[in-house]
Amino acid sequence: MFAVIFKAKTGEQDSHYSDMVKVMRELAFTKYDCQDFIAVTEGDQEITISYWTSEADIQNWHKDSQHALAQQLGREKWYASYTVEVVEVKRRYSFQE
Repeated sequence: MFAVIFKAKTGEQDSHYSDMVKVMRELAFTKYDCQDFIAVTEGDQEITISYWTSEADIQNWHKDSQHALAQQLGREKWYASYTVEVVEVKRRYSFQE
């Protein structure tokens, strides 16, 4: 399993941003086999972690034309800065009541 960690300092996030987030999330799940997608914003900091079965799925999602448009808009207005980390999950465990 792999994870993509997206950390950003937000810029101007308008209603188009919210719509694009929904599209990107749906695209990741339906077309590229994303397993989970979690996003949190606090002040001007955003972190999103998505989980994937394969690195190939991540690369294909990254190359998607809709995702390329979202990235362009992100650089132009939605984010002041961001970093992306792709990591392999070596161990995973959980607790449930």
